[in-house]
Amino acid sequence: MTEVWLYTILSVFIVSLVSLIGILTISVNMEKLKKILLFLVSFAAGSLLGGAFIHLLPEAFGELEDTALLPFYILLGIVLFFILEKILNWRHCHIPTSDKHPHPLGINNIIGDGFHNFIDGMIIAASYMVSVPLGIATTIAVLLHEIPQEIGDFGILVYAGYTKKKALFFNYLSAFTAVVGAVLTLIIGSSITGMKDFLIPFTIGGFIYIATADLIPELKKETDLGKSALQLVAFLFGIGIMTLLLLLE
Repeated sequence: MTEVWLYTILSVFIVSLVSLIGILTISVNMEKLKKILLFLVSFAAGSLLGGAFIHLLPEAFGELEDTALLPFYILLGIVLFFILEKILNWRHCHIPTSDKHPHPLGINNIIGDGFHNFIDGMIIAASYMVSVPLGIATTIAVLLHEIPQEIGDFGILVYAGYTKKKALFFNYLSAFTAVVGAVLTLIIGSSITGMKDFLIPFTIGGFIYIATADLIPELKKETDLGKSALQLVAFLFGIGIMTLLLLLE
């Protein structure tokens, strides 16, 4: 169990540090950044779906005694993520803010992102409780979709009137809730029998929701044939990376 704790805390700490990536937007041309982000989003979407179907789903079948409940647990995860978005006005927008692409005010983003990162921490911890390779695969999938999201979140806070230093601080503060979510999951999961039976399908539902409801719709806005082809390559590459991680198991 000590190994699980160490891997989990290190992983969520690395993921939370991604929130500081917003500082890159200070010196990078925003138009160029938007083009790069679209391919990162494609890569992240493929990684999330690959992690859900290639790693988490087989583990869920192996862990659950009654596999008939699996579809309902996955659907519950999707529904809960949908409800959280509605309640918190939570937007996983991965395109930096601009006059043509406005975002909600900063406080809503801080609260919503805090809950989102809290759940990310839960997801990573639950995966490590099953196996270290699965935890690594999940961490990579979460990390990849966090990079463009955190850049977008930084843009939202600056747009809402925060100084760049304050935007970085509050973005990191909301990202650090991943550590809290991970610690609570490790404590609760180790003391409640059958907790993993729910957490793994919940994670699958979360990954599917983020990829299909938040990331892929943004990719569909790109109509240029060449760029769309590159997006597809990045998407398939994300799935390919998750497939190669099977070699670690």
